Amino acid sequence: MSISEKNIAIILLSGGMDSAVCAAIARNEGYDLAALHLNYGQRTEKKELECFLKLCDYYQISHKLVVDVSYLAKIGGSSLTDFNIEVPKPNLENSEIPPTYVPFRNANILSIGVSWAEILNARYIYIGAMEGDSSGYPDCRKSFFDAFQKAINLGTKPQTDIEIKTPIIDYTKSDIVKIGLNLGVPFEFTWSCYKFEDEACGECDSCALRLRGFRNAGVEDKIKYKNYNLV
Repeated sequence: MSISEKNIAIILLSGGMDSAVCAAIARNEGYDLAALHLNYGQRTEKKELECFLKLCDYYQISHKLVVDVSYLAKIGGSSLTDFNIEVPKPNLENSEIPPTYVPFRNANILSIGVSWAEILNARYIYIGAMEGDSSGYPDCRKSFFDAFQKAINLGTKPQTDIEIKTPIIDYTKSDIVKIGLNLGVPFEFTWSCYKFEDEACGECDSCALRLRGFRNAGVEDKIKYKNYNLV
């Protein structure tokens, strides 16, 4: 049986803990997984790709697609892709959009995912976006995904039926840790740090959110950190 004849869910798999949990949720719900990963010139591109491949091996995902979208780095405007913009220290109470925001990144990822879903006859696209316990990116809001769903409905073939799934959007990081451990997610194969690829910095927003999530869940994170500056 070819993958196009199966019950397929595309996982937007960054190599981070949130998308890894989404993969586990989709697998637990009985879907055959196809994994999409984007290299966009981010500081930790090699490490994220390494984690993506480890997760694909762990979940036995043979159908995977890695896409080079380095034009996002050429566009710039984010400290993740522009080394002249400093990655800020964590401020988890900040209500402003941080400089780590990659302009309209999720729209780019979803667009590629939808194109692939049409070819695979996939029913769902899973994305590990979180609205509350996150860095406050505008393309992680429910309203954004609702709007994008309308674009999918209008812009695909009439017989296409693709739905965006955001199963963790209302959860906290500690919820993610607990759910992931219950589903057997290998968090040691995931990466969250915005700055480094050898050891996590422990000082960026993403590290701080991850460390706080593990701490609040009462579980030790297995990856190595240069610092443990929890906020």
